[in-house]
Amino acid sequence: MSMVEAATNVTVGYVLAIATQIVVLPWFGIETGLAEHLTIGLAFVGVSLARGYLLRWLFEAIRLRKMSPPPQITGGGSGRRTLPYSRDFGPPKRRDRAPMP
Repeated sequence: MSMVEAATNVTVGYVLAIATQIVVLPWFGIETGLAEHLTIGLAFVGVSLARGYLLRWLFEAIRLRKMSPPPQITGGGSGRRTLPYSRDFGPPKRRDRAPMP
């Protein structure tokens, strides 16, 4: 569904850019034909796609950085984190029996 969403976003953005240019540019005394509007719209679409890609990449990098485990401060070793085992917390509890009255 992501591809459909992206294509819809680009198409709607392109049509909106063309319509906005046709309305706004004459306010500033800039008269252009439809071909120029279409070309200018393509330039804005390209910039918009690059902006969207770079922002998505940036926020994904931030998300991944927050999810990664913090670096170990204690020196030496391979940098691996040790996992807690049952010996660290006492014998494992059996859950397959009903509690005694």
